[in-house]
Amino acid sequence: MKKLLLPLAVLLVMVACNSKKSDDKEKQAKDIQKEVLEMHDIAMPKSMKIPDLEKEVNRLLDSVNKLTGKASEEAAPLKAKLESLKGDLSYAYMAMDKWMTEFRLDSFKNNVEERIKYFMDEKLKAGKMKDAVLNSIAKADSLLKK
Repeated sequence: MKKLLLPLAVLLVMVACNSKKSDDKEKQAKDIQKEVLEMHDIAMPKSMKIPDLEKEVNRLLDSVNKLTGKASEEAAPLKAKLESLKGDLSYAYMAMDKWMTEFRLDSFKNNVEERIKYFMDEKLKAGKMKDAVLNSIAKADSLLKK
């Protein structure tokens, strides 16, 4: 009887340890997923401003493009900044759209190791997307208020 209890106890300890590791991995996956979704939740509402900002930049570019002579030369630095801003806003909007289209919340739901890897990759992508959105809007706010 004693010979049966020791292997059974070892088996129970091993199962308990594996269960703990599995729970830790699940928590890690959920924590990373939460970080990714928080980045999206910060950037998404702000990205909704981008189409209006693009319209304003285009309106200003149209006005600058109508200038002639000395006024056109003097407006060249402003035109360059507006064109750069237009590109930044376009990229930010595209980055948000692309990320949202490609993101799959339920990826690898049956494989925690792959799910952690997936969410780590998405964390990098979401961080770049969030930065593009926030930086382009800050740049627009700064330039358009002048």
